[in-house]
Amino acid sequence: MRLVVFGWGNESRGDDALGPLLLRRVEAAGFAGVTAVEDYQLQVEHALDLDDADMALFIDAARNAAAPFAFSEISAKADAGYTTHALAPEAVLEVFKHLRKREPPPSFLLAVRGEGFELGAELSEPAKLGLEAAWGFVGGLLKEPDAEAWRRACSRGR
Repeated sequence: MRLVVFGWGNESRGDDALGPLLLRRVEAAGFAGVTAVEDYQLQVEHALDLDDADMALFIDAARNAAAPFAFSEISAKADAGYTTHALAPEAVLEVFKHLRKREPPPSFLLAVRGEGFELGAELSEPAKLGLEAAWGFVGGLLKEPDAEAWRRACSRGR
């Protein structure tokens, strides 16, 4: 099982650091078969990171996510802006589909609720709590990297 975990965000913008911070915990935990990909933003080149992946997990901060986080399955979807450098996870999956002429691996999005995204801001207290809750959730997911189990986690509202 090869699982690719993407975490992105701008650590200079307060709660936008949630994706990279959580990804680093995943990487430090040393889960077998996990490839961690960190960046400032998603780009078309990230579609290539999905080659030979059995599943993918995208982690980001989100202003409108349920607190402390939301978890959902995502699928390929064209993004009118995918000729730019910033993409939604669904657009990365669409680029993969276009390049490889096949469906991308089962993919999921963990959106950790953020409240403060101002330049130079520290991680907010609610974001710190969300980070801890999300870490506990992700740890459970990575112990059972199975698409059906993850889909059941989505149906429970998280």
